[in-house]
Amino acid sequence: MQSYQDVIDFWFVEHGRDDWFGGKPEFDAALADRFADLHPQVARGEAWAWRETPEGRLAEIVVLDQFSRQLHRGSAEAFAQDKMALVLAQEAISGGHDMALPHDWAYFIYMPFMHAESLAMQDEGVRLFENFGNEDALGYMVKHRETIARFGRFPFRNKALGRDSTAEEMAYMDEQGDRVF
Repeated sequence: MQSYQDVIDFWFVEHGRDDWFGGKPEFDAALADRFADLHPQVARGEAWAWRETPEGRLAEIVVLDQFSRQLHRGSAEAFAQDKMALVLAQEAISGGHDMALPHDWAYFIYMPFMHAESLAMQDEGVRLFENFGNEDALGYMVKHRETIARFGRFPFRNKALGRDSTAEEMAYMDEQGDRVF
């Protein structure tokens, strides 16, 4: 198994915001080339030893929350690890691991709250991002929370998850365009 440092280096040193949130096929391919074999190992809980350090905990969350979306874009598998990532994020925060990381890295400890289809978790995410001190990040968190408050789920996931969209959800998705809140 690769080390958590391999994940940290790839995500935070070799790449950045444009790659993380750009949806570029080249980035997805580079990630798959390096980590396609690691992802299922982490999803099976085999990276549990990483949890001994804040960086290791972060790497496990990044693999489950972010790599899942890159490796399985457009499919149900993109969201299959969300609950595990959320539990790991809750544990990391409870242990103060988010405070032991570089500020910009801690953002990814909080991301599972943004991805949760739970209003309670969205509310907690808003609180975390308010304390994080990045207005841009908070704005995205608030928009995600508004979507969950309105629909109880993320309509843009419906197709991948085999869920029927309501007329209101379809109108919302048309209105949002490529913004997937």
